[in-house]
Amino acid sequence: MPTEAIQGWGRHPRIDADVSHPATPSAARAALAACPSLIARGLGRSYGDSSLAPCALQSDRLNLFLEFDQASGVLTAQAGVSLDQILTQFVPRGWFLPVTPGTRFVSLGGAVASDVHGKSHHATGCFSDWVISFVLLLANGQAWNCSREENPELFRATCGGMGLTGVILAVTLKLKPIQSAYFDQATYKCPSLDAVLERFDETAHSTYSVAWIDCVATGKSLGRSVLTVGEHATEGGLAPHRAPKIPVPFVPPFPLVNPLTIKAFNALVYAKELRAVKRDRVHYTPFLYPLDVATDWNRIYGQAGFTQYQLAIPTAAGPQGLRRILARIAASGMGSSLAVLKVFGPANANPLSFPIAGYTLALDFKIQAGLFELLDELDGMVLDLGGRLYLTKDARMSAATFKRSYPRWAEFQAVREKVGAIGRFASLQSKRLGLD
Repeated sequence: MPTEAIQGWGRHPRIDADVSHPATPSAARAALAACPSLIARGLGRSYGDSSLAPCALQSDRLNLFLEFDQASGVLTAQAGVSLDQILTQFVPRGWFLPVTPGTRFVSLGGAVASDVHGKSHHATGCFSDWVISFVLLLANGQAWNCSREENPELFRATCGGMGLTGVILAVTLKLKPIQSAYFDQATYKCPSLDAVLERFDETAHSTYSVAWIDCVATGKSLGRSVLTVGEHATEGGLAPHRAPKIPVPFVPPFPLVNPLTIKAFNALVYAKELRAVKRDRVHYTPFLYPLDVATDWNRIYGQAGFTQYQLAIPTAAGPQGLRRILARIAASGMGSSLAVLKVFGPANANPLSFPIAGYTLALDFKIQAGLFELLDELDGMVLDLGGRLYLTKDARMSAATFKRSYPRWAEFQAVREKVGAIGRFASLQSKRLGLD
């Protein structure tokens, strides 16, 4: 197996690993047999160390579409197929992803393993809610079909299980019919946290909603935001988006993200919305994937990289809890230019799926002195509010924080033990969290 340098999207941490790139299920089985312990890896878009291990199985060559029913929208594809490939192939045929995260450059297997959510969780749930079944390569080399009817415990443990139950080989899911590749969107300028939370309530009927939030604003402007809501349009056609991509060709010797640029950027984003409410029609690419316009945008944080801190807290704790957290971040001087607030619907039945009914706040922090101490402090606030952190974004959470915030972790471990997965499928993250 060739040795490669691998990292998550945050570029922290980075390790050298033995990485296999099997092109067939039998080659994946051989790669599994050759390693005493490994982790499956998709396109490397998990931010931290959940897809890092001394031995990794990359699914990039397991990228075939296997079957599609145009009448029902049911698609079966190998785990290495990206969400971008699905959109490129099926939007022109009138079908869309029912749930999608903030980037389309995620593998199908990774979407299941992270049980990704998006701007529509309150209306459409997690990715797993639309998965019919998947084929899972187990520690003993057997490939099992898993669904809500067949091996249901293993199905639920794998959805959100961060690759720790086995290697996903193929996935069958239900796509969503659409009439247009465009979205009708409304943008609201909200001068405070209370204002944006009120707008979320007023627009709760909207399928898609997300707020950019100024996490360095203080006083009466604490939590000022720009909220965008939208629906699939019925007009505009099904053509792909042709906007040019902006490259970030190299890692700068110093971070382009610092207190001055963050403050200026946040002020600009808020000020450019000249009207209290704006309505327009946009293609799905800028509506759902605004950051995808810049390739390798993670490089702007410099050589040390960054970490994304994504928390979820219950609805009842929302206003007071978000106010405390935002005030602490603003006081730290380590604010984020990429801060996003969304509303979550009810939790699902999967033991390690992230969303809980309430609010989720995601922030990017460059790696710097004092950051992890700040995040440890925020961990305590989140736990006291009955919340949790997203495993897909995590690079430093403690085992104690994980086990307190994911109370069904032992149930997850019991399923892993039944199929011989403990120790056989392991990542830097799983070892740090006390799961291996």
